[in-house]
Amino acid sequence: MQTLKKSPLLLNIVFIIQLVLVVFVAGGILPRWLILILAGLVSVYVLIDSLDNALVFFVRSIPLFVAIPFTSYFDSFNIWRFAAGLIFLKWFFTKDISQLIRQQLGHLIKRPIQYFLSHQITTAVAIFFFMSLLSLLTATDLFAGIKRIIYLVNLSLVGVVIFDLARSSDNLAPRLIKNLVIPGVIVVALGFIQLAMTYWFDIFAFIEIWQFIQESWYGSFWARIVVEGNTWFAYFGPQLSLRMFSIFPDSHTFPMFVLLTIPSILALALTRVVKGATTLRELVRGRASLWILFLPVFYLAIILSGTRGIWLAVFAPLISLPFIRKKIRDIPTKKILSYISLFSIAFFILFLIANPILTSNQFLLDKGNNDLLRQRIRSIIDFGETSNSDRLEIWSASVKSIYSRPLLGVGIGNFPVVLDQDIDQAKAGSSAHNLYLNIAAEIGLVGLFVALAFLWSLLLRGIRAFEKTRRPFLKIYLGSVLFYLIWIFAYLLTDAALFDERAFLIFSVHAALIFSLYEKIKRPEPQLESVSRQEKQQSPERNS
Repeated sequence: MQTLKKSPLLLNIVFIIQLVLVVFVAGGILPRWLILILAGLVSVYVLIDSLDNALVFFVRSIPLFVAIPFTSYFDSFNIWRFAAGLIFLKWFFTKDISQLIRQQLGHLIKRPIQYFLSHQITTAVAIFFFMSLLSLLTATDLFAGIKRIIYLVNLSLVGVVIFDLARSSDNLAPRLIKNLVIPGVIVVALGFIQLAMTYWFDIFAFIEIWQFIQESWYGSFWARIVVEGNTWFAYFGPQLSLRMFSIFPDSHTFPMFVLLTIPSILALALTRVVKGATTLRELVRGRASLWILFLPVFYLAIILSGTRGIWLAVFAPLISLPFIRKKIRDIPTKKILSYISLFSIAFFILFLIANPILTSNQFLLDKGNNDLLRQRIRSIIDFGETSNSDRLEIWSASVKSIYSRPLLGVGIGNFPVVLDQDIDQAKAGSSAHNLYLNIAAEIGLVGLFVALAFLWSLLLRGIRAFEKTRRPFLKIYLGSVLFYLIWIFAYLLTDAALFDERAFLIFSVHAALIFSLYEKIKRPEPQLESVSRQEKQQSPERNS
């Protein structure tokens, strides 16, 4: 298919149309049926523009992809599913992947052991999906399991395309990294608008407004589930405070998404500091760009989500720091990693600003209690607290289920069986509240092992690429994304929110970028440090 040149003009036009249309529909200004036209526009756009521009558009639009109202009974199918599928198909036929697959199958048949050792990531992903398919043999609801597998495959398609294109391009990875700031700014801005609304509306009006917005984003069926089981508020007896969730279904996915956009901010803000510094002291005294002003705002939004697991998980990358440094031989790279970690100090300081916000009078009610944040922090270690005790019971049930069904679990997409719940509860967020227990309970210990192997390989390849990359922008990005991925992985000990579509999509983008940058460092050094003539001629603003 003939595509347009790589000009960002059409990309920006379609993105602005999408942004305005989604906001106006969510605000009740325009009818929801216009989303059907938007879905058609997005589909046509990703087909006619270049693959690079289509990927940039997709990354920008992750939080803006909304459900398509096909009928009143079928209105939860999201635009991202079409966009991801079309991007993948366009790449598949453009690159003649069918021939490549035949070649790889030939290598696999001739030298299977060597092939598996040379393609560890591909092997891990293949085994994971193979175990997922096998787990259907034990599934109570076969259809729920099949839907979950299709869902995970659909989520992974864009990551495959990014990996293939970014490893052979000097310009695509920086473009995608820069554009990841845009969805972060959008969701954080909407989060603070949401916070402002708590001072204008009572609790009933607030819920009614956000139920309408959630219906515009996710469809009527999902909106009912979200509202009935929401985690939008922190309750302190008769008092309550907003747990910022922006346009996400809950206050657990929101901070994960925000954390995964921070590496892009740091890459934009700190590149010029790294260019002229060789010691930690020089790095600390260096002057970052104005992009750094977004960091405290994003941190504050994460704190205001009230997600205690995220608060606690910040210690994971700090504790891991000495172990990562041991794997890095290059002294300047170690200094950069230490420099990046210092910015987490701002996270702790911002609790001082978050406290008066959380204790202020929201929803037109007088709280009369200035100790709410301290109570919530203290509740992290209170095993009698309702949320904590429920988690302990769920974890216990999950471990018992894994012990009784260690090989194939209860079947992918069938976790509610572990808790003796109806399978439909999976749609309402029934999970192990621990990603790793959830995987083991659904598809068995082999599936958990390959999932952990994938995450471990992601970190190891990230460390290797971080050490060897010479381009300051990519070096800051890789160091930052390692820090925040470890933060996320620790948080997933208390939640399985990575399976939310928006969290998984942005995670897959980072994973694809890490793997592609790792592949690039295995080339000869001149190719590693070379910068294309196009990149030299174009400014950062034009590339973004």
